[in-house]
Amino acid sequence: MGHTGLKIRMAIVGFILFAFYAVTAVAVMAIWGTGTLPLLLVGSVFLIGAQYKIGKWAALRSVGAEDLPEDQYGDLHRRVESLSKDMGIEKPRLMIASMGVPNAFAVGRKGAGTVVVSRELLNTLEPDEVEGVLAHELAHIRNRDVVMMVLGQGIASIVAIVAQWAVLLTGDNDIADFFLAIVVGNVVQFIVMLFVLAISRYREYVADADAKEAIGSGDPLASALEKIQRGNASAREDNLDNQVSALAIFGDGGGLASLLSTHPPVEERIQRLRS
Repeated sequence: MGHTGLKIRMAIVGFILFAFYAVTAVAVMAIWGTGTLPLLLVGSVFLIGAQYKIGKWAALRSVGAEDLPEDQYGDLHRRVESLSKDMGIEKPRLMIASMGVPNAFAVGRKGAGTVVVSRELLNTLEPDEVEGVLAHELAHIRNRDVVMMVLGQGIASIVAIVAQWAVLLTGDNDIADFFLAIVVGNVVQFIVMLFVLAISRYREYVADADAKEAIGSGDPLASALEKIQRGNASAREDNLDNQVSALAIFGDGGGLASLLSTHPPVEERIQRLRS
């Protein structure tokens, strides 16, 4: 699938994120002088690469992910290898983690992707439902939207930090400026993340549709989402932080706060998969 709609949205959001990044660079030069331009150019390239690498590493570390043993989960590895071949990507690294809830997420890009599944998910779902979830995560890697999510979260954090320092360095360095810097940083990060979250919701629909096409039916993934929703609702603990939750197959969605949701309503996703 070409997914022109997703590509256009990602291009628009990418341009907006770059604009935020450029404004941040101008703010830094305004504070420290134009002599910092070469350092900014080199630093920007380094930071973008670091954001991607650190974001991927942090996501895996936060859940304690470890390699999925092929001798114990040979069928799962074979399913992923077959799906990857059908979807035109290299087989990603497979990892497993105890997340406290049935869930899964993908990080990385085509040729260097990683899919993490929770032990709770493997214990909850039937094999065909697990296949639907894996196809969904492989679609994210193929569509490159995971990279956009990780970079977007990183850029939002950097812009917020620069905004905080701008307030502190241009103020009187009193307690009022300290609290103002915190407020300004959070507001700026919130504004940047609004654009990232809009992509996050749309990319879930696209990945669902890709998974449906890859396995020939939307029922296994729809059934998986129902079980995952029930598992998350009844879970006593959830080891996913906000950044990982945004990458996972199941997250917050719908309701009054739909503008700030990382995922669309699961009921709508299930309906689309079964239509």
